[in-house]
Amino acid sequence: MPRIPPNIGLSDTGPPIPGLIGSGPTMESVYRLTRQVARSNASVLLLGETGTGKELIAKAIHRLSPRGSGPFIRVNCGALAESLLESELFGHVRGAFTGAIDNRTGRFEAAHTGTVFLDEINSTTPKLQVKLLRVLQEHEFERVGDTQTIRVDTRVIAASNRDLLEEIDAGRFREDLYYRLNVITIYLPPLRERREDIPALVSHFLKIYNEQDFRHVPYVAPAAMQALQEYAWPGNVRELQNYIERAVVLAPGDELTCDLLPEAVLGGKPRRIGRNRAGDLETVAAELVEQGIETAGPSAENLHAMVVNRVERELIAQVMAACDNVQIKAAERLGINRNTLHKKLKEYGLEK
Repeated sequence: MPRIPPNIGLSDTGPPIPGLIGSGPTMESVYRLTRQVARSNASVLLLGETGTGKELIAKAIHRLSPRGSGPFIRVNCGALAESLLESELFGHVRGAFTGAIDNRTGRFEAAHTGTVFLDEINSTTPKLQVKLLRVLQEHEFERVGDTQTIRVDTRVIAASNRDLLEEIDAGRFREDLYYRLNVITIYLPPLRERREDIPALVSHFLKIYNEQDFRHVPYVAPAAMQALQEYAWPGNVRELQNYIERAVVLAPGDELTCDLLPEAVLGGKPRRIGRNRAGDLETVAAELVEQGIETAGPSAENLHAMVVNRVERELIAQVMAACDNVQIKAAERLGINRNTLHKKLKEYGLEK
């Protein structure tokens, strides 16, 4: 089979929204909703797994809105401790705390007439959520250590890679803040749910990294493209981007071939360091025998049950990690209902 450019047969009219790649039906609905939402001042909640492009959609909403000429300010709420995040969002005055040697403007104030994008909103504490709720409702706040009220005209777009309803049930997220943010929700599908867009994404990233790294790898072997389209992509578009960059850097010629892809993409198991892997029943059984566990029961049935439980525990732990501990998504991927998953998490001590 002859090698082909990865974008053969695809429309060359460009994506519906500049900067966003994908023309399948799943993404078409995202684009359509993005354009509708952009014309308003409504708060928007972006939901999706890590690496699905939530920031790109937030930027598109801002760019297409009447606020497009104003500032777009991004804050990663999961990257800072509560005390630092409060100062980052609302600013502080001199002497408000140790190290506050000057007055500082916060991100909300800096985003006046524009948009503030609160990424990983689920990482905020209940105390900080109260102040966020006030900004959303009243458009006002005070800097840390100050009593003067500041009013702002700022649109809020928030994003979460976790199920916020589960966070509410667990007492980690305020219900009133959720409903204030959730005026309009846009769900960003994982890459495994829009595999038809993979060739276009591959083409896009090849172009970027060929230019960036002074390389010439314009072609993709059919077997390599098939492997890319069959892989589950737990890291979504960001993972695909990294693997394409890796392949471009390592390619000896002008073609991306299977040997340039990681083992995981080709159906193998990635190498892990410092972890006790339950790769198969024989491996686990051998470990248990070495520990003398088989002497604890009267028959091989006991050993078999232990092995099965060990493998099941490892599988559930890995799937939960891949789903960012969102039980609904993990249960769906495992093919069991949420109540069964919750019971097994408790049984195996994986609740936390």
